[in-house]
Amino acid sequence: MKKILLIGKNGQLGSEIIKDAFSFGFEIVGFEQEELDVINHLQVKEKIEKIKPDIVINTSAYQVILLCEANPSLAMAVHFIAVQNLARVCQENNVIFVTYSSDYVFDGEKGAPYDEEDLPNPLQVYGLSKLAGEYAALHVYPGGVFVVRTCGLYGGKKGSPEKGNFVLNIIKEAQDKKVIEVSCEQIVSPAYAGDLSKATLKLLTSEAKSGIYHLVNEGACSWYEFTKEIFTLAGINKELKPVDRHGFDGQVKRPKFSALKNTKAKSLGITLPSWQEGLRSYFNFLDNNG
Repeated sequence: MKKILLIGKNGQLGSEIIKDAFSFGFEIVGFEQEELDVINHLQVKEKIEKIKPDIVINTSAYQVILLCEANPSLAMAVHFIAVQNLARVCQENNVIFVTYSSDYVFDGEKGAPYDEEDLPNPLQVYGLSKLAGEYAALHVYPGGVFVVRTCGLYGGKKGSPEKGNFVLNIIKEAQDKKVIEVSCEQIVSPAYAGDLSKATLKLLTSEAKSGIYHLVNEGACSWYEFTKEIFTLAGINKELKPVDRHGFDGQVKRPKFSALKNTKAKSLGITLPSWQEGLRSYFNFLDNNG
């Protein structure tokens, strides 16, 4: 049985991978940030050499876009330097390395879903730091790195520790406001962590070669359309107002069309359910774990 060392076990995605690993034939050892700080290179190296995993999965992230803009050195430390160091340690120990990246490596100008071969062009520090991590990992360890790009990730009972997630936040907002404004110009392909976890583990049990993979729920929608579906499933009857924010969040520019297309994994027979099905699965999870 192959062994996984997971970094970020309490996050939206990490908690799902912990749950799913055994059913895909993996033993798993997970660490939260307090136990293993991804920025602490020596600590990471020590843990990997002690546990001797076959695979390291890094789900750690500094996810708040506005904070990345305010603290670019921390964004780079988590998404670039730590990822580069992890790739190096994995290469030295002959361990497969999986790390996650983002639709924000793209500028959104294509006007159609991006596949793995499209050229990145990030618009903000978050996307830039994620792209730097991709390049670094693939350069250091080209034969043993899987970079999984995803989009609009949501999952877990409380979402991510820093910012919750879109689904939970918009439900909370609906409790406090009569009219809810949601951007209608940004097109995304939201990914449910439960589906992303299973797709990642399928990738690791397939004949997949190292490289970049897009894993998102099938289809694309605006945040406004996504919210309409959330309100339907949650039975929320509040006024929902579409707003064109011209791709801005405060002073930070976001890609207007950053939906991703799962091309490479699909050729291996790995697909995720539609975004609508992903959302229904998440509501089932919340109902059973309330």
